[in-house]
Amino acid sequence: MQHFTRPEGMPPVNGYSHAVVASGTLVAVSGQVPVDADGKSVGADDAAAQVRQVFRNLRAALVAAGAGLEHAVKLTVFLTDLADLPAFRQARDEFLDPQRLPACSLVQVSGLVHPAFKVEIDALAVVPAAD
Repeated sequence: MQHFTRPEGMPPVNGYSHAVVASGTLVAVSGQVPVDADGKSVGADDAAAQVRQVFRNLRAALVAAGAGLEHAVKLTVFLTDLADLPAFRQARDEFLDPQRLPACSLVQVSGLVHPAFKVEIDALAVVPAAD
């Protein structure tokens, strides 16, 4: 996997790679929300707690598919409030290597499937072919 954080002629980045190249098996993970394994909402008014739960859910889905967060090549992040961006970045960096971040799109939305949800993230990952 190759990360092109800031190719020549591209603007500076803050927490993502402009491009990621990988070959192998593609894994698509549906949008994950801050709900735990028991179906309970996590972090009612705490964006960082919600992001952590979303990354735990992403990790669990990827592991089930034979991958891990280190295989993520693209994230799409939906936030209801851009003021939560610093909390997102801090929590994200607890789960992902800041030197090998996936490509990422961030979208502010007016709401998610449940009014208490502040974040939803979906992912694409590529598991390298076995040698």
